[in-house]
Amino acid sequence: MVTIDGDALGNLEAVSDAVLAMSGHLEVREVLRRITASARCLLGAEYAALGVPDDHGGFAQFVVDGVSDEQWKAIGPLPRQHGVLATMLHEFTPTRLADVRRAPAFEGWPDAHPELKDFLGMPILDGEEILGAIFLANKAGGFTDHDERLLRILAAHASIALGNARLYERSRELTLAGERARIAHDLHDAVSQKLFSLRLTAKAAATLLDRDPQRAKAELAEVARLAAEAADELRAVVVELRPAALDEDGLVATLASQVQVLDRAHSATVRFDEDGGVRTLPPAQEAAVLRIAQEALHNALRHARPTRVEVTLRGTSTRGARLTVRDDGRGFDPDSVRRAGRHLGLVSMHDRAQTVGGRLTLDSAPGRGTVVELEVPGA
Repeated sequence: MVTIDGDALGNLEAVSDAVLAMSGHLEVREVLRRITASARCLLGAEYAALGVPDDHGGFAQFVVDGVSDEQWKAIGPLPRQHGVLATMLHEFTPTRLADVRRAPAFEGWPDAHPELKDFLGMPILDGEEILGAIFLANKAGGFTDHDERLLRILAAHASIALGNARLYERSRELTLAGERARIAHDLHDAVSQKLFSLRLTAKAAATLLDRDPQRAKAELAEVARLAAEAADELRAVVVELRPAALDEDGLVATLASQVQVLDRAHSATVRFDEDGGVRTLPPAQEAAVLRIAQEALHNALRHARPTRVEVTLRGTSTRGARLTVRDDGRGFDPDSVRRAGRHLGLVSMHDRAQTVGGRLTLDSAPGRGTVVELEVPGA
């Protein structure tokens, strides 16, 4: 049986707290900040910094802890990769110095820079790649072998947290690129075509104004109708451009807010109802539910000519959620739509559902509206 003394247990708890602090965030900048603060707190240093190098002799990102905003501004531009920093970014082993100012590679620092003495630097490694380095300075009594071991453990977890954050941000970039492409397609297919028709109709009205005022009046009425439709289309696209405040407001409030906006922007009545039993879902599930609801609403309001669209959200026995989007519009034959190569976003909705382990069903027929239902599991 292995026993753990009080000091060792305290160290484990401190490392655990540091790992949890930096693993609870997905934005790269926040992860870097958490790693730096956790390292400083864990080892009891006065100052801490973390640098992520770029490919041009500088730093893509550089964060500090223990330095006030006023001090940081007075120090000036970000440091370059030189001196001890450069050494740290090209070596796979830690650097521990009793006095950094006596190091052969030391090249000084700006006047406003705090005075550093004892120093511990640890590379953050991902296999054979150095992702960055953690720098600690000024610990009472100096840094020890024990400190170095703790920082090595922390750096290993920092590599995982930083890698996950980079993947998350890359995923967001790809998602945003896809959304931009879809919105551009919508603008081209809907708004630009309506504007083109509006321009031609306006020209026809101008030509008829003198010789056939009655026809010119009819053409101007058509101009007004086309302009109103174009405005509705543009409002729908703008609504989808608004970022979903899932982190701040949660799924229920965000979905309710978007339904209210659509209700004001369209002639159809759009309503939202939830039973109060929807638990907080994992972020990926919440995003999928919101995006599929948006796509289903978009299809109903643009293509179905409904008088009423109902969105309901219910909790499930699996701690998940069930979304239903129902309209009383003209409906369609899903098989005919697929054979004609017109997907109405059905493929993207199915893909989103499958990605989070959900199940999507669609029920529609000409003359009897459409029902889109999505069920996603909980945590």
